[in-house]
Amino acid sequence: MKILVVKMSSMGDVVHALPALTDALKARPDIVVDWCVEAAFAPLVRLHPGVRHVHEIRLRAWRKAPFKAESWRAARALIRSIRAERYDLVIDAQGLLKSALVARIAGAKVAGLDAASAREPLAARFYGERHAIARDRHAIDRLRLLFSAILGYEPDLATLDYGIARGAGEPDPTVVLLHGTTWASKRWSTQSWIELANALTAQGLRPQVTYADAAEEATARAIAAGAPGTELIPRAPLDEVASLIDRASAVVGCDTGLTHLAAALDRPTVALFLSTKPGLTGVAGRRATVLEAAIDCAPCRKRDCPLVPPGTVQPCVDSLPPPRVLQSLHSLLGDAP
Repeated sequence: MKILVVKMSSMGDVVHALPALTDALKARPDIVVDWCVEAAFAPLVRLHPGVRHVHEIRLRAWRKAPFKAESWRAARALIRSIRAERYDLVIDAQGLLKSALVARIAGAKVAGLDAASAREPLAARFYGERHAIARDRHAIDRLRLLFSAILGYEPDLATLDYGIARGAGEPDPTVVLLHGTTWASKRWSTQSWIELANALTAQGLRPQVTYADAAEEATARAIAAGAPGTELIPRAPLDEVASLIDRASAVVGCDTGLTHLAAALDRPTVALFLSTKPGLTGVAGRRATVLEAAIDCAPCRKRDCPLVPPGTVQPCVDSLPPPRVLQSLHSLLGDAP
């Protein structure tokens, strides 16, 4: 059976779908799986050896330039590529109207969540097969249950296997600091990162920072300047950043997709949640620890802290001091003082 999985974004959401794929391939060795994903996250999907082919979609870019001829040409080429595969089944693992429409492109039966379970209930109208999955479970478990209901097997939810390929050999004595994230309210303070980086250097570890845009570059350079033992890694493609994380002894990160990836790569990972709550979409892994802000207003779930002016350190940062983060990291590494 040839299956197309549609899970286009975001990075954390794509990571959450990987265990469901691992389950499916173990339970149903007769299936062949392709994946449709935003081009930016295609390197992530390719880390899973069970994905035969990746269809790269650029829906975000096309929506920004809907009248450009190249947008239409690229869209038509994608449609031809998907339809040429003649899939037996499409699984919409996203549950949005846009993903449901993309799923229908294949011309095959589409399976997904029912209206009560999908993030956007209207999406369920486009499915030929619908399944009810409780919304009060972690996103990883919901996807594992959805795939198993569609393909007819029982997942072992007591175990978690992302299934992605990892490098061999001993890890480097490095700790990757994932300071970048979309919302300002999710960011730990630059001074906190500097203090943590200096403490790691004093203990014989080498902090590493990288960046994805100009704002993150400014923060990365500030951390490197304030903590001279820190290695500044130039902006790199996602697959290279994944390799950097995979080689590290540990990772500390904010609520961002790369932190989810670190947990999926089975790196000892400390995830910092300030304005958001891990709850049903938090970082999950065998060697992952989540630290939440301990302050009455957290989690506020706001993009910007309403209590302080823009660019000012929000109060929730102080509830996650660097010594506490360092202690959690040592606990994961098995060398807690």
